[in-house]
Amino acid sequence: MSAGEVLANERADVSVRVSGLSRAVDASRGRLDDELLDPANTVVEHANARLRLSSEHTIVALAGATGSGKSSLFNKLSDLEIAGVGVKRPTTSWALACAWGPEGASDILDWIGIPARQQVSRMSMLDTSSDDTNLRGLVLLDLPDHDSTEVAHHLEVDRLVEYADLLVWVLDPQKYADAAIHERYLKPYATHSDVMIVVLNQIDLIPADKRDAAVADVRRLLVNDGVPDPIVLTTSTVTGQGLDDLRRMLVKRIREKQAARGRIGADVRPVAEQLAAVSGTVETPVIGESERAAFRDGLADSVGVPSVVELVRSIAVERGARMTSWPLMRLVTRPRTDPGHRIGGDGDMSSAALVHASMPELRAQRGHADSAVRELAENTTSTLTQPWVRAVRSATTGRSGEIVDAVDHAVESADLGLTKPPLWMRIVNIVQWLLLLGVVVGLAWWIAVTVSDGTGLPDPEVGGVSVPLIVAGGALVVGIVLGIVSRIAVGTSAKRRAREADAALRQSIARVADEQIIAPVDKELHAYDATRAGLRAALDGRG
Repeated sequence: MSAGEVLANERADVSVRVSGLSRAVDASRGRLDDELLDPANTVVEHANARLRLSSEHTIVALAGATGSGKSSLFNKLSDLEIAGVGVKRPTTSWALACAWGPEGASDILDWIGIPARQQVSRMSMLDTSSDDTNLRGLVLLDLPDHDSTEVAHHLEVDRLVEYADLLVWVLDPQKYADAAIHERYLKPYATHSDVMIVVLNQIDLIPADKRDAAVADVRRLLVNDGVPDPIVLTTSTVTGQGLDDLRRMLVKRIREKQAARGRIGADVRPVAEQLAAVSGTVETPVIGESERAAFRDGLADSVGVPSVVELVRSIAVERGARMTSWPLMRLVTRPRTDPGHRIGGDGDMSSAALVHASMPELRAQRGHADSAVRELAENTTSTLTQPWVRAVRSATTGRSGEIVDAVDHAVESADLGLTKPPLWMRIVNIVQWLLLLGVVVGLAWWIAVTVSDGTGLPDPEVGGVSVPLIVAGGALVVGIVLGIVSRIAVGTSAKRRAREADAALRQSIARVADEQIIAPVDKELHAYDATRAGLRAALDGRG
């Protein structure tokens, strides 16, 4: 693989990390605390801005305390006596910058916020350095003293270290153990060890036989700060010791063109790890079809669907029985068996009347709905961290009133099939009344012939039995038998109607459950999955 391909892959890897963190921040917004997400979003914005700028330049910041000699080191590295060319170190909080190779550097310096009057450019054509010390592509920043009594200087140092691709901490022999730099910078930036160099400057002030011990002590302090395998160089701007070593190390970083990507990766990783620790990394829970079906059925049962279905069946049985039974029996049984009195005297067979007649009170419905929703949320989020548990609960809590109202509307609009009896019942009803008419006519005919002998009415007989009496008796027997057979058919029809009503009601409630509860829960689970996938990309560089 060519160097260009390696560079492209590394840049793509960093882009994947930044994009992953961005997706995680967007997906978890409103679920995780803003105090956690805002710094991560700042890292994303900063990283994207740096990736859009020149990859040919490496931003190196020299930071140190008053008297550490970092400005002298800056002059030595730039091979220019800055004061000698008319640029004086300002008394303000601004830093000084020197760029090797101006093309593309101006955009970087504008992004950093270095005023033009505090910029110096080194043209490569005037640079006579050897290849291993040629700093072309370097943007070197001399930061204000971090221990200055000026608050503005502290703020400027804090701001500018965020822009550096490579951090060079300049220590001096007298104050290298000063807690100010260790607590304020070295410890917090221990995760950035790959883009950090520590320079023990003014090494000429330490006796030769004590220099190794001093370097070892600096390393010990850095390890205690959490910096793994710290890079510690020694320099002296008086004797020139170590300056070429520092230049060569800077050149190596510039040529590799990895410092900017390394810095971005170092910025992304700790915030991604912090987000992952709070958000969690377990597999995304899934509400399976069986769980969805169980919730829908549970919600339907909790709001009284079985009661409605049973009322549908009983009404269908009693209304069908009366419609198909012997007409005289209807007068006897109606006051005792008609369940329609439960839904009003007008016999309203609408879904609304049935719902209000048979469903539990509204308060009880809400309580049952709350229990069903709470159980679904608890079962779904049992493996998630508290922020996502709260997010799922927030998406469902307090919706019982909406659910009950939506269920009522859905159920009221469902067709339960009771407003119009089946055709066969209407036909049997007509037949039964015709049979009753046959009984009445036959009896009247027989009575008229028997009581009014000689009226001239015919009195046919079959086997010695009066035909009018046979007609009356036959119509009675057929009507009763037809009623009994129809009763069996009515029972079968009522069960079918109950099943259809149950299916219609549960379908309506399932739609409400999906829209009001399952969809919001799915939305939160999808947000968790997007957060988890984004953090995984931010941490391992694989999208």
